[in-house]
Amino acid sequence: MEGEVKRDRWGYEVNTSSDACISAINSYYLQVLGYGRKRSVILEAPAHDPNCVLANILAANFICSSNPSLAPSYLHAANIRLQQATGYEKAVFDALNCLISHDRDIDVAVELFSKILKDFPRDLVSLKMAQVLCFYMARPDLSLDLVEQVLPKNEHENYIYGMLSFALLEVGRMEDAEKAAKKGFEIYNEDSWAQHGLCHVLQYECRFKEAVEFMEECSRSWGSLSSFMYVYLNAVGLLLRVYIRGEIDIFGDRLKILGGCLTDQAFWYVEWHLDVLIVWALASTGAFDKGEDLLKGLKDRISKMSKKKQQRMQRGMLLAEALYQYGKGNNKEALDLLGPDFDANYCKIIGASDEQLDVFNEVWYVLLLNTGQAEKATEVIKMRVKKREGVPFMWRLLERGYSMLGRPEATAVGEKAKYLETAYFN
Repeated sequence: MEGEVKRDRWGYEVNTSSDACISAINSYYLQVLGYGRKRSVILEAPAHDPNCVLANILAANFICSSNPSLAPSYLHAANIRLQQATGYEKAVFDALNCLISHDRDIDVAVELFSKILKDFPRDLVSLKMAQVLCFYMARPDLSLDLVEQVLPKNEHENYIYGMLSFALLEVGRMEDAEKAAKKGFEIYNEDSWAQHGLCHVLQYECRFKEAVEFMEECSRSWGSLSSFMYVYLNAVGLLLRVYIRGEIDIFGDRLKILGGCLTDQAFWYVEWHLDVLIVWALASTGAFDKGEDLLKGLKDRISKMSKKKQQRMQRGMLLAEALYQYGKGNNKEALDLLGPDFDANYCKIIGASDEQLDVFNEVWYVLLLNTGQAEKATEVIKMRVKKREGVPFMWRLLERGYSMLGRPEATAVGEKAKYLETAYFN
């Protein structure tokens, strides 16, 4: 092994003689874990040491999402020096090389990240990357296993409890998720992922006023966050919820303004979840040609995937097409696309949490009612209310269904909705 060996933030060996290279790598770690907007700092690492394998493979992985034409040069630089790399660097290279390859296999990538975490359990960036893959695979159980596996070696580390909290809430362990998030705050109260996890718990448990107060308190720490945490995705998701509830006029021209911004294709194809929401926003604001262009682009991208990935993405594509028809006001066409037994949890491949996916279930309930299927609607909404009794909107939908059926229960259900609205929002 040539050159000098230094240690990164985790204490693992990296073949480089450049302190500046290691500093850039460590800065990148913090940007990834903190959802910062300066992840491009990793490009400074190979500039300081063009022969550093870890610097080049991390740079290749980063640049793949923003300027993929540049990735091969970094990948080549990492590959030709691989024999001189440390064991840690080789392990990270294998995982990231699999992840960014044209015919990548997510299952294999997760296995490689799992091996890293077994041999190098302090590498929290590999844990984060593995959890992201588990998220898209709809495997919260595996995500939880991975974080619990490395927790004993990271009990006092920043960011570990935010990752634990999210994995716990995704498997429905809300009480444990809340405890984990609060533990994370004790260590570092600006951990946005711990904030995110706790707010999920508060939302799920219908502690709405507490959730609003908590997020207002945290908001002063959001200025440096990337768009994943702090821009269009959350805005358009919120407006869809308001739209479904028939209250979009409260926001004035916000939806129209946002829809105008989202005609810019620079925001397309960043995340599938965002693309699905953009399709709805474009259709609901009358930008039908743009919406059709986006749908066509999504189909083209799916056609270039492996057969296995195409099958996984099919539900996401149907959801996008349904949201487009819903935005146009074509309720029957939208409902036909979603089908009679729709469950948004089967669409996790688009990269959305249970809470984020739930808005699409709400769309389905509304479509059932709008197309006169009150019997079916009340059946599925009652099941939802039993699971989560504190959501006023669900009681309002149930009231509407009973009213359509001429059922006397509509009055009592309406009173329940009114009580909840008063209790939470006054």
